[in-house]
Amino acid sequence: MTYVVVENCIKCKYQDCVEVCPVDCFYEGENFLVINPDECIDCGVCEPECPAEAILPDTEPNLDKWLGINAKFAAEWPNITRKGEIAADAADWDKKPGKEAMLSPNPGKGT
Repeated sequence: MTYVVVENCIKCKYQDCVEVCPVDCFYEGENFLVINPDECIDCGVCEPECPAEAILPDTEPNLDKWLGINAKFAAEWPNITRKGEIAADAADWDKKPGKEAMLSPNPGKGT
């Protein structure tokens, strides 16, 4: 089992989760974070830290697409281990549906 970052992280990207991850398995895109499923140790400490409730265990139904997105971009984006700046409009994007089309494939800065 692993944890998966899902659609609600897009354009929110709060990053509270990266501060608590004991194995540094988060990777940063321009407007989204992902978890490397091969590095995640299934400890679950990240899930309650996400203000956007955008981290779920892969045992939840219908997460295959997001598991694939996490794996793909974890191989391409830089690792992030510390919380960075949050977009000024992050709260405005929280819980908005239909954000998948806004997922940028561009990498973030990493830390």
